[in-house]
Amino acid sequence: MLHFAAYYHIYNHANGDDNLFREEKNYDFFLKKYHQHIDPIADTVAWCLMKNHFHLLLRIKSEEEIISSSSFPKFQTLEKIDSNFISKQFSNFFSSYTQAFNKVYKRRGSLFIKNFKRKEIKSEAYLRSCILYVHLNPVKHGFVRDVDDWQHSSFRQFPELYPKLLDWLFGTEEDYFKIHRERRSNFNDDYGDLEDDLT
Repeated sequence: MLHFAAYYHIYNHANGDDNLFREEKNYDFFLKKYHQHIDPIADTVAWCLMKNHFHLLLRIKSEEEIISSSSFPKFQTLEKIDSNFISKQFSNFFSSYTQAFNKVYKRRGSLFIKNFKRKEIKSEAYLRSCILYVHLNPVKHGFVRDVDDWQHSSFRQFPELYPKLLDWLFGTEEDYFKIHRERRSNFNDDYGDLEDDLT
């Protein structure tokens, strides 16, 4: 169960040997569907999409934020939301992308592993480590050598979108970019213990 007003690292993998993204346009379509279903219930802090899996770091909105959202006018007369509602939004998102993907590529069956993984983030240090982990994942998997070279992540957008988090977790924009580039060379040393939780 996902809790209101909490940070989570959410990730999932394609079923079997399949890829979630076969063409460039798939990445854009995935994000379109993601924003449609998830923006009303969560703020996305960091994200990274790779051929066969993805990582998201987000903050689930508070119950009050969701109830007052214009995206869900039916909730405005309620005081509480069903606890399964948040997870249902994710299920709807995965289902929507899968149906469209299957139609285009003439395939059948589930595209994602059935139960998406989620890890609640409860400390400042863990939140900072997760942001680095998410952005550096394409380097870890050998898709690129430098974090700057992977297009399908929030690496470059984060400083502009979350200046307060940037200041709180990294200090300056210069420090933010510097630590990402430093960590790429010793990923396993820095994240060896963290990987048990995040992969």
